[in-house]
Amino acid sequence: MSRSGFIEFEAAIAVARFRNFRAAAADLGMSPSALSSTIRGLEARIGVQIFSRTTRSVALTAAGNAFIERISSSVADINEAIRIAQGHATDLTGTLRINSSITAAHEILTPLIQDFLNRNPGVSIDLVTNSRLVDIVLEGFDAGIRTASSVPGDMIAIPLGRSLDFVVVGSPRYLSKNPPPLEPSDLVRHKCIRARWAGGGIYRWEFERDAEKLDIDALGALTLDEQSLLLKAAVAGLGLACISDAFARDAVVSGELQYVLEDWRPPPSPLCLYYPRSRHTPAALRAFVRSVRAGSQ
Repeated sequence: MSRSGFIEFEAAIAVARFRNFRAAAADLGMSPSALSSTIRGLEARIGVQIFSRTTRSVALTAAGNAFIERISSSVADINEAIRIAQGHATDLTGTLRINSSITAAHEILTPLIQDFLNRNPGVSIDLVTNSRLVDIVLEGFDAGIRTASSVPGDMIAIPLGRSLDFVVVGSPRYLSKNPPPLEPSDLVRHKCIRARWAGGGIYRWEFERDAEKLDIDALGALTLDEQSLLLKAAVAGLGLACISDAFARDAVVSGELQYVLEDWRPPPSPLCLYYPRSRHTPAALRAFVRSVRAGSQ
């Protein structure tokens, strides 16, 4: 019998079931003398005789019978709770809660998460997106996904082998009326769809070519605070937008958008899976980490 930490109660339940100290001791994996001492200690602590013992038999007293009836279901419930909790450390079941930036979620949804779920049908993933960086421990997440530069220093970080790559795009209709910019300085002659950070500030478009780095406060009449809206506005021909390539890629392939200023793309920002340091990492998270490592090689 597994020991829950309530060994005195488990000992009493075993003796009541077997009506024999030697058989109960064997079931519990302890010596008969140790079991007898445990029962005596329990009786002394609660001030009630639980068993009437002779050299030939063991019987419950009336008080002991009432005591065993009341504690049996509680001890069983506690052992079941322990078994379920331990299952989170060993069984590939349950829900893995992951927090991610919106743009990172679009980058890793397929094939990373799709492949993991296909391989582990007993696991569910609850992927929650936030523009702001959240405390994954405080808010009850198993792990987070952010750019490497955003991962808190006290976390274990695993590179995903994927990056956030921001690009400038415009619709063919817009670019047919407005010659594509060749240099970042050309943006002053364009309508730029501005992006607002979750904290309220306006995103400055970043560019890099060779050793030259620029960041520009691109001006325009429209300011939006969500990537899918930026994409929709750019496809509609409202101006140029600087958005994650994870959002723009399909629209470029379909011909709804075109890349501009390709020579000035800044270096990609590597993405990481991160999670707290702990001796008791859930089995589902360990499996997800293994999947991430295998996919990034």
